[in-house]
Amino acid sequence: MPDNLSGILILYRKKIKGAINLSNRTLAILKPDCVEKNLIGQVIQKINEAGFKILAMKMTRLTKDSAGGFYEVHKERPFFGELLDYMTSGPCVPIALEKENAVADFRKLIGATNPADAEEGTIRKMYAESIERNIVHGSDSDENAAKEISHFFTRKELLENNGF
Repeated sequence: MPDNLSGILILYRKKIKGAINLSNRTLAILKPDCVEKNLIGQVIQKINEAGFKILAMKMTRLTKDSAGGFYEVHKERPFFGELLDYMTSGPCVPIALEKENAVADFRKLIGATNPADAEEGTIRKMYAESIERNIVHGSDSDENAAKEISHFFTRKELLENNGF
């Protein structure tokens, strides 16, 4: 089947099941400190309770190249090397999530990057120990969510996991 025809078929299937747009998806990463502290279950429970649907999830250990590609936007920042060391220090759990207004709702759920500044009841306030080891990543825009999800999950994985 020509690629453009398969794309049209996918859009048609999505319309049948309900319109899905970029603002309905975001990427979460349960970072190495979350995995190390055995908090995966508690964090996923909070995500589920907030109404997010898990589209895809896996445990992986990032290489320096993979982490460098993912965090390329921070390449010129002074903390870039430490960020790569941290994100490659152990396994992490990337999760593609879906919910209306996903990016904003997820960022509200996880709280400020610095747990000292995070609101009570947010994931970072409850579980993170510092700005450097803050348990979880969340996409900061719809456009970045799409790029970040594709960094970890193929289109095929997302479609097959969701009945297409």
